[in-house]
Amino acid sequence: MDGIGNTMQKKAAELERMAEVLVTGEQLRLRLHEAKVIKDRRHHLRTYPNCFVAKEIVDWLIEHKEASDRDTSIKIMQKLLDQSIIHHVCDEHKEFKDMKLFYRFRKDDGTFPLDSEAKVFMRGQRIYEKLMNTENPLLQTREEEGVTYERTLVASEFIDWLLQEGEMPTREETEQLGRRLLEHGIIQHVSNKHHFVDGGLLYQFRMNFRRRRRLMELLNERCRSIPENHDSPFCLRKQGSEGGNTSFLSVSPTKEIKVVSAVRRSSMSSSCGSSGYYSSSPTLSSSPPVLCNPKSVLKRQVSPEELQTPGGPYIKKTFTIVGDAVGWGFVVRGSKPCHIQAVDPGGPAAAAGMKVCQFVVAVNGMNVLNLDYRTVSSLILTGPRTVVMEVMEEADY
Repeated sequence: MDGIGNTMQKKAAELERMAEVLVTGEQLRLRLHEAKVIKDRRHHLRTYPNCFVAKEIVDWLIEHKEASDRDTSIKIMQKLLDQSIIHHVCDEHKEFKDMKLFYRFRKDDGTFPLDSEAKVFMRGQRIYEKLMNTENPLLQTREEEGVTYERTLVASEFIDWLLQEGEMPTREETEQLGRRLLEHGIIQHVSNKHHFVDGGLLYQFRMNFRRRRRLMELLNERCRSIPENHDSPFCLRKQGSEGGNTSFLSVSPTKEIKVVSAVRRSSMSSSCGSSGYYSSSPTLSSSPPVLCNPKSVLKRQVSPEELQTPGGPYIKKTFTIVGDAVGWGFVVRGSKPCHIQAVDPGGPAAAAGMKVCQFVVAVNGMNVLNLDYRTVSSLILTGPRTVVMEVMEEADY
């Protein structure tokens, strides 16, 4: 990335991880209220409002396939306790114990620590819901520097709306709010070239607060960053039906098809953020990473202009890919435009018709021809599990 993206990428990644924990915890709280797992309980003649029993929540997580066993359930809840999202009703236990102990979400008793970071995320979520719950003309398809973007906000119009909604008292303070939303990874300039400024530049929501988060995501570590070189190695893994030694053919249009020892094919959202390659978290497998196709599968790079030339040799296709329990099953690489580097033959992407060497045009209606694979990966990660991908391929492919 260039411009503002270079200076804020690391901070935004850290803040985004924090936001994921907050949003995931809130989604769990609402689900537990709906399931009546959270309720008023009595113990020793005292009533404890809006609490849950640790042992029961462990059972619930396993029953609803949010955790595979009791140990994993405990780790998930401990993560929420460490982040001050839940606590023991009497604050007597700093560890989450699989016992008949009462715990409560801090949001249910008003003790949630509203530090400056949490306040920004809560404000961002409220603004997001306001915009999404109404037919709002603010969100439209627009062009900036000759590129079309879906669901964009014009900064000045966004500020007008925020003032109208009473989010801030003055225009200057509202602009500062927009800047904080950008710095926290909630919104972004459409091409990541500018900070938030009161004017005619276009911005989009980067974080989808409504995406259903899996609780296992709380336990996954960030993958180490990979070099900026777009020819960096990547690994693609596949889930063995019995956990034994299976094999995976790395799909390539050349003769360099390589057999890779297979372990779990992970969801894009599981561990690697926007790194551009998707593999299991180190906590899920002790197997060393297996590298394949260290170089791009493209014979030559194609420009966005070449792809869009009327009467050219490229045709557009649209795929709707519904992620399964372990991901979407494809790898994106490259920059402006990025391309499909590999496809898991047994994954959802292959079933939808995706192939290697296709160029990515749009993700969920957003034009991405001028973005790199890290940004495209992030868009998919923060979006719904059902991904609509527009690609272009050579007509005689």
